[in-house]
Formats: sequence, structure tokens, C-alpha cells
Amino acid sequence: MPANATIGSGAPGTTITGQLGAVTVSDTRATDPADWEATVTSTDFTTGTATAAETVAATDVDYSSGPATATTGNGTFTPSLTPAPLDNTTPLTAFTHTGGTGVNSATWNPTLAINVPLANVAGTYTGTVTHSVA
Repeated sequence: MPANATIGSGAPGTTITGQLGAVTVSDTRATDPADWEATVTSTDFTTGTATAAETVAATDVDYSSGPATATTGNGTFTPSLTPAPLDNTTPLTAFTHTGGTGVNSATWNPTLAINVPLANVAGTYTGTVTHSVA
């Protein structure tokens, strides 16, 4: 995943949609079965001093993995195609691999839809989206 991504810009009360950049899971454990689950969480997106009018809650950001852009190995690769809200603490399943044996990998380019509250101020908002694999 890229260290930084610019999703786009828009006025308060609009939805800003853009892709985050390529995310890759490379499973080199060579196990049987070679199951894994990639999850995603997010901080709130903030600008200024992070007052209520300067914060977009993580739950106002919808995540969709989109289809795989590349896979290797065997087994079943399953993306999360339906947009769902992110959270600060409860991970959202981004992508899974089940079955199969040996080394495998998957790459996808997730889309974020940031629902900017109408009461928010204009500014450059930053947040951290974290993918984890287990």
C-alpha cells in the first residue's frame, strides 16, 4: 500500500470518492490450507485542531476492496465488493483467501467514499487506513 494517497476534494455535505492505491498480501508460509484474512481499520480524518467541525469520523468513510487486480497460487480469493463503513477499533474484512496450498498472493486497489458532513469546515483532512493480515 502506498505510504500516502490523495483521495480527492469536495465541499462539505458531499461524498469524495477515490482509490487508495495497490494493496498486496503475499503469503509465503506454504501451508495447507493457506487461509488468510486481510482486515482494515481507519482513524478519523481530521484537519486543524480536530474539533467536531474539523473531523470526519472513520464510520463516515466507506471501504470497498474492488476485485483482485492480480492473484497467484490456488484456492479461493474473495474481495469485499460491497462498500461498508470503516471503524477505529472493529476491523472490516477487506479480502480473504481460503483453501489451496502453498505460496499465494492477492493485489487489489480499494476505493474509499468519504461522506463529508455538511457542518464540516473546508481544509485538508488526513487519516490513517491500516490493513492487517491474520
